[in-house]
Amino acid sequence: MEKKTNHMHLCFDARTNNESFARMAVTAFMSEMNPTLEQIADVKTAVSEAVTNAIVHGYTDENRQVEVVCDQYDKKLVVMVVDHGIGIENLEQAMQPFYTSKPELERSGMGFSFMEAFMDDVKVESRLGIGTKVTMSKYISAE
Repeated sequence: MEKKTNHMHLCFDARTNNESFARMAVTAFMSEMNPTLEQIADVKTAVSEAVTNAIVHGYTDENRQVEVVCDQYDKKLVVMVVDHGIGIENLEQAMQPFYTSKPELERSGMGFSFMEAFMDDVKVESRLGIGTKVTMSKYISAE
């Protein structure tokens, strides 16, 4: 494994208006890696999807916390989005395009698909009653 060169850990209320805060914090964190505009847009999209999923699907009525942890390993950016909510009952089903556990909210069910499309690697871990952790990585290089 490459040597970690920088680290950030954010914790914020699971409110929809904090999604843009998380997105901007992650892109500011990665700025020293000299990303292209396309790489910035990719990461912003993936972070938005992961944080929105945590807020919308991770919690029911209570206002809890979402964590975003970022690490830089030379040219590799790793972003973890963690909620301590209800967890995902059927992870394989949840990862399928167009599946949503909240159709009444007019969700598209494309969150995980977008994360996979815009990042180099996506791993999802979830335990019922414990929460969900999405770990995404992307190699950043000026092209």
